[in-house]
Amino acid sequence: MDLDPALAALRPLGGFFVLHVSRPSPPGPLPTLAHTYAPQYGESGADVHVPVPADPLDHRVRRVAGALRAPEARVAASVAQQGLAARLWSVALACAALTGRVPDLAPDLLSWDPDATAPDDLRLAEVRSARPADTSVLADVVLTAHLAPLTAAVHRRYGVATGLLWGNAASALAGAGRELDRWARRHGRTDTAERAGALTAALLAHPLLAGTGVLTGTAFRRRSCCLYYRVPGAGVCGDCCFARPPGSSASPQAPRSS
Repeated sequence: MDLDPALAALRPLGGFFVLHVSRPSPPGPLPTLAHTYAPQYGESGADVHVPVPADPLDHRVRRVAGALRAPEARVAASVAQQGLAARLWSVALACAALTGRVPDLAPDLLSWDPDATAPDDLRLAEVRSARPADTSVLADVVLTAHLAPLTAAVHRRYGVATGLLWGNAASALAGAGRELDRWARRHGRTDTAERAGALTAALLAHPLLAGTGVLTGTAFRRRSCCLYYRVPGAGVCGDCCFARPPGSSASPQAPRSS
């Protein structure tokens, strides 16, 4: 199956896997992810117009911090980075598992609305240059083009450890693979489930993700913590390296699903 111009094959999987294919509509232009990752926010080189908001990464981090009542900027930055990583992995892995191809998801083709949630946060200008989806292509499309500059930006600006951020990226990948597996098996698509599982396992062995955790079937146990437990009233995530929030002597709280 080849990719269609609207990526309609992703729609049955639900909003988190959907990618709108269209240029952003008024009231104004959205920032691209190339702009978001720029070493100096507000400068992207490739953009002619100044996107709104001018600093999309900090806008999203502040929005997450407010929603979670996060006590530290780095907690919100970690959660925000993992959320964007999950969106990128979900789209790319779903295209690969369903169609065997992945579109060009270059950062300057993807517009991002830091105020919106899935599926209204990301828009691809057009589907072009679809490539056969193997591990190396997916690594190029997501890890090299997006998650490496995103990790660098979040580490530089908010002081979040790079090992933690790569753990977030691995957790996001494993979560996307797990949800694809569940959907595929519910619909009798064992071939799709097997492709998703094989690609997920192979990507977790990539040098940037190797050692971030252990994948057993579709279950993933990471070796780092995303810091979510620092949010007031929060417990630990389902794949966290901790059984309970550090420093807590109480019984473990129900983990956040991931």
